[in-house]
Amino acid sequence: MLNGKIALVTGGSRGIGSSICLELAKAGATVIINYSNSKDSASKVLEEIKNNNGSGEIIGFDVSDSSLVDQSIKGLIEKYDKIDILVNNAGITRDSLFMRMKEDQWDEVFEINIKGVFNCTKNVVRTMVKNQYGKIINITSVVGEMGNPGQVNYSSTKSGLIGFTKSLAKELGGKNINVNAVSPGFIETEITDVLSDTIKNKYKEIIPLSRFGKAEDVAKAVLFLASDDSSYITGEVLKINGGLYT
Repeated sequence: MLNGKIALVTGGSRGIGSSICLELAKAGATVIINYSNSKDSASKVLEEIKNNNGSGEIIGFDVSDSSLVDQSIKGLIEKYDKIDILVNNAGITRDSLFMRMKEDQWDEVFEINIKGVFNCTKNVVRTMVKNQYGKIINITSVVGEMGNPGQVNYSSTKSGLIGFTKSLAKELGGKNINVNAVSPGFIETEITDVLSDTIKNKYKEIIPLSRFGKAEDVAKAVLFLASDDSSYITGEVLKINGGLYT
């Protein structure tokens, strides 16, 4: 499905990001796994890809560091001559009720979740335009659509990604570049693992499918948007939330 394609996944060392890397590699893409601090985790993802006869590499850079992103992606394009698929998955939370939120909690989330997407997309889009082909997939969140107490900063960035997706899709549609977003709800990752059973059950009661999703559910949605099966879809937000928010 993705044979010959080069995919860059930011924040690909764990959680949803690692599942996306594995799914794209399984479909035949050469997957570049970006990490910021988790080199060992990224290496384990790459090892699993290679054990399944896939190909790829790991690359460390902080998506919020403009010069480092410029240098890193330039090197990748020189090596592979293209990047066909960009998955903007890297993101952080710094939760706090708004009245108690510190400026650095606000700034840090915006630096990674919004500026990081700008930096990475800016550096791949020229080669995509040159090749008249590209798939850009942004990982937003259900809280960017419905809001969530204690996450005004995070919700704002994820909502901003939706506007980014829709606007960029209009700019690049004529260049045969699809820009879409995937919006996960409650997904079983290390983040939900720390929740108590009581809190988990409370959330499950308001999810029509009565369960949390799996990282693979998100990864399969990304694979669809990265493939030519979605060639007539752009500017869309694909919700993977069990019916929590429609």
